[in-house]
Amino acid sequence: MSRSGAMDLASGLGGKITKDEVKSAVDEYEKYHGYYGGKEEARKSNYTDMVNKYYDLATSFYEYGWGESFHFAHRWNGESLRESIKRHEHFLALQLGLKPGMKVLDVGCGIGGPLREIAKFSLTSVTGLNNNEYQITRGKELNRVAGVSGTCDFVKADFMKMPFSDNTFDAVYAIEATCHAPDPVGCYKEIYRVLKPGQCFAVYEWCITDHYDPNNATHKRIKDEVELGNGLPDIRSTRQCLQAAKDAGFEVIWDKDLAEDSPVPWYLPLDPSRFSLSSFRLTTVGRAITRTMVKTLEYVGLAPQGSERVSNFLEKAAEGLVEGGKKEIFTPMYFFLRDKARSLKETLWRSKKHPMKLRNLKSSYAYEEKC
Repeated sequence: MSRSGAMDLASGLGGKITKDEVKSAVDEYEKYHGYYGGKEEARKSNYTDMVNKYYDLATSFYEYGWGESFHFAHRWNGESLRESIKRHEHFLALQLGLKPGMKVLDVGCGIGGPLREIAKFSLTSVTGLNNNEYQITRGKELNRVAGVSGTCDFVKADFMKMPFSDNTFDAVYAIEATCHAPDPVGCYKEIYRVLKPGQCFAVYEWCITDHYDPNNATHKRIKDEVELGNGLPDIRSTRQCLQAAKDAGFEVIWDKDLAEDSPVPWYLPLDPSRFSLSSFRLTTVGRAITRTMVKTLEYVGLAPQGSERVSNFLEKAAEGLVEGGKKEIFTPMYFFLRDKARSLKETLWRSKKHPMKLRNLKSSYAYEEKC
C-alpha cells in the first residue's frame, strides 16, 4: 500500500514537521552539508537532528518513487527492479541462515519494507530499529495492512545507544542504513552487544571505493552531492568499514562489493539514458514530472513551502549517485557477513571447517547459507 498519487505524496511531505516549519527545516538541513559549505564535524555531532530532518523531508518522496524498500540491488538481465530488490533481501536472509522462530533485528529499518519481506520469507520475528517517528508511524500502518503486526514491530531509538539487553537477537542486519552513523565502530559495537554469541550480522554499506581520489575535484563534488541528498555525515571507504567491523569485535566471514559483478548496473533506474514504464517515476522524465507536480502543489498550498527544494536536493543526489556509479567511485552494496564467535577456539574451528566454502562465497553472489 505504497503512496501512489499526487495527494498521497503531498500529505506526507514534511513527515512530523509542521507544515509552516518545513522551509526552515530545509534551511537547517542544507547548512549541514559540504555542498552548501557545511562541515563534516557538524554533521557528525548533530547527526540525530540531521538524519531525522532528512527522513521527515524525504520519506514521502522515497515511498512515492521506490515503494516500501528504500534500497538498491544487484540485478540480473531480464529482472525487474522490484524483483531484484526482493532477491537482494532474500539473499541477506539466506546468508544469515534465518530459521523459523528466530528473533531478528533490522538496524535502521525505514518504513519496514525489507523487514516485512524477510519476516515472511524466513518465518522469523523481526524488530525494526528506527529513530524517526514519522517512518515508524508509517511502518506500523503498513505492517497492519500486510497482516504482520504479530511478528514485526518497531522500536524508536538511536542505533548508537540501543535499548536492548546484551545477547538479545539471533541475527542482525542493516540495509544501507549504518552509513548514517557518525562513528562506525561505535555503531557496530552496539550491534555486537545485542547479538547472541555464535550468531551473525550482515550488512549492505554505502561506501566510496578504492577508485575514489580525495584530491579530485569531480570526485569530491559527487561525494558532496550524495551526502547532501541522502542525509550522510560522511561516506566511508570499504577499507574503513571492514576495519571498523574488526575493531568492534567481529570476525569477518566474507566481504564483497556486489556492485562489481551486477549484470545490470545498480544505478540504472536513475540513469538519464534509461527509460522504463515499470519504474517510470525513477526515470529522468518521471522525476521531472514529480518536480513539476511538487512545485505546483507547493504553489497552490497543498504542499508546504520548501517541498520543491527537497525535490531538488534529492534530484542532485540522483545525479551524484549515477555519476559515482559510472566512475566506480561509489557503491551502495558493499556486503559483509560478520560473526560474533563464542570464543577464539570456535573461530579457529569455523575457519578450518569451511575454508573452501568461504573462498567460493567471496567469488559469487549466490543463494548459499553460511551461518
